[in-house]
Amino acid sequence: MSVLDRIRKDPPLSSKELNRQPTLNSPVIETVLEEIAREVKGAAPEEKIEAIVKTASAALPGILPDHEIRRLAQEEGMIEPFVEKQNREGVISYGLSSYGYDARTADEFKIFTNIDNALVDPKDFSHQSFVDRKTDICVIPPNSFVLSRTVEYFKIPKDVLVICLGKSTYARCGLIVNVTPLEPGWEGHVTLEISNTTPLPARVYANEGVAQFLFFKGSSACETSYADRAGKYMGQRGVTLPRL
Repeated sequence: MSVLDRIRKDPPLSSKELNRQPTLNSPVIETVLEEIAREVKGAAPEEKIEAIVKTASAALPGILPDHEIRRLAQEEGMIEPFVEKQNREGVISYGLSSYGYDARTADEFKIFTNIDNALVDPKDFSHQSFVDRKTDICVIPPNSFVLSRTVEYFKIPKDVLVICLGKSTYARCGLIVNVTPLEPGWEGHVTLEISNTTPLPARVYANEGVAQFLFFKGSSACETSYADRAGKYMGQRGVTLPRL
C-alpha cells in the first residue's frame, strides 16, 4: 500500500483529536510543522505527501528505524565505520538491523586476572588486574570477564539516547555483554564488558557482532548534553578503564 493510499484509508487526526494525544506536546508539533514546511515547499502533491510522512516520522520521538539510523550514520557520522546491511555469512551477525545496529568487538582485549591479588576498586582501578591481548579469538577464563571495545566509533546526537543489549548467540552460551547507556552528545569507542558466567573457558570472536544498540529519539534535544558537561569518557578511544 502506498503512502497516499494509507493516508486515504487512515486520514490524519483533526486538530481536536490531535490535541488529545498524550505523546505529542506543542513544541514537538511545532518542530514537525516547521520541518514539513521546509520539505514540501515547491513540491508536487504526491511528493508533498511523501515528504510529510518522512519528515514527521523522523521528527517525532521514539525508537529509530533502520532508514533513520542509516541517515544519521551517513549524513552526521553517528556510526563509523557503518555497515548498512546485516552481514552473517560465517560470522556472528553485525550491521544495520530493523530497529538497531549490531556492533562488532575489536581485537583488543583486557582479560581480568587475580594473579597479583589486586583489589578491585572502581575509584582506583589497577592495571595489574588485567592481561592485555591483541587477537582474533579471545578466551575468557571461567567465571571471569574481559574488557574490549567496539570497532565502530559513535557520535550520539543531542536528542538521542542509546541502549545496548547483548547478542543472543553469546547469551545462549552464558556470555553476557554489559554496556551502560550512550548519552546524548557523547562520542567515542564503546568499552564492552563481556562476562563468562560458565565454569568453562569461552571464546569471543573479534571483528564479529557482539551487541545490539537501540537508538531512542527524545521529544526535544536535552538542555545539557554529555559533551556540554565535559563527561570523563568523552572522546575515548581504545579500551578505557574506570575513571574518577
